[in-house]
Amino acid sequence: MDAFFASVELLRYPQLKGLPVVIGGGRRTVDEMLRERFADRPLAKIPPEAFPLLKDYVGRGVITTATYPARQFGVGSAMGMMKAAKLCPQAIVLPVDFDEVRRYSRGFKAIIREIAPLVEDRGVDEVYIDFTDVPGGQREGGRVLARLIQKAIFDATALTCSIGVAPNKLIAKMASEFNKPNGISIVYEADVQTKIWPLAVRKINGIGPKSEVKLHKLHLHTIGDIAAQSRDWLIDNFGQAYGAWMHDAAWGRDDRPVVTESEPVSMSRETTFERDLHAVRDRKELGDIFTDLCTRVAEDLQRKGYVGRTIGIKLRFDDFQTATRDLTLDDYTADPATIRRAAGQCLKRVDLARKLRLLGVRVGKLAKAEELKAAAAAAPEQPPHVAEQTLDLFSGT
Repeated sequence: MDAFFASVELLRYPQLKGLPVVIGGGRRTVDEMLRERFADRPLAKIPPEAFPLLKDYVGRGVITTATYPARQFGVGSAMGMMKAAKLCPQAIVLPVDFDEVRRYSRGFKAIIREIAPLVEDRGVDEVYIDFTDVPGGQREGGRVLARLIQKAIFDATALTCSIGVAPNKLIAKMASEFNKPNGISIVYEADVQTKIWPLAVRKINGIGPKSEVKLHKLHLHTIGDIAAQSRDWLIDNFGQAYGAWMHDAAWGRDDRPVVTESEPVSMSRETTFERDLHAVRDRKELGDIFTDLCTRVAEDLQRKGYVGRTIGIKLRFDDFQTATRDLTLDDYTADPATIRRAAGQCLKRVDLARKLRLLGVRVGKLAKAEELKAAAAAAPEQPPHVAEQTLDLFSGT
């Protein structure tokens, strides 16, 4: 999907189309303030100059996405908003409406599955689709079906997407970035040398910043540079598994199937604070945030029909060091209070003398709630498990 989070906001505020807009920052209060100030008109009629600007943003927020006019200034996803404000101070800034984004995410995926049922979910705004056995899927190299999907999504949602069609997932992922927004790019196996090799090494999904630095030190800057090296040389420099994979990727080889069903390993929620918080001096604020994170993770589990046994926390301190702790329960749960108590136990095992800049809660060792319920109904009844009373460092209870 093209600039998905921003595009969803532009459906609400069409008057901002064509303007630099970034999505990110703090909690969603913008709508409430605008509604109060412009109570006599609909949201679509609020003047653009009434919206908050990035130059006035103060905090540690990170950009989720940006409209294409904002990207022309070098602003992009995962960039700190304070840094982005120096590049594009005139950009309008809006917080994420996760409920609305998820609603549109479910909608566009349902539309795709009606046309091409073999779909692999890759997050809120991206999927892989297997065209192989779809009637008409091979016409014009897949372009006809890609156009049909684009049109169906746009007609139902007014949102655009960019599609890459290729022999495998690796190349299709790269091709989907070739012609944004609202583009279709077809890459055949014979096109690897002309269309893929000139690209920067980071364009391979799986080569991150650390690998990029090492590749550059070895004077490898393009995918073609990697392809020119022998498999053994890459294995010597990057290890058996990663080196062999890198060689295959550079030659456009990828035999991963489209996986239509996959079970999540864990679910988590985390937040970066606007200012550093101290476990004692800011106990009330931290406690409220901690409880909210546990509640939201529980809601995610319940909405998707999962329960979990391992409760974990993630803390990032003011010096950017990160600590994680986890606890495995005797019983599965999706109960927010149970998750909160277990996460509180994890906190007891961390030195909280330093200030915190990030807090996260994770639930792992997941299982389908319905499957456990059916298994429990068939098993002999067990005595109830009594939870241990514990001290909660953020609330004093």
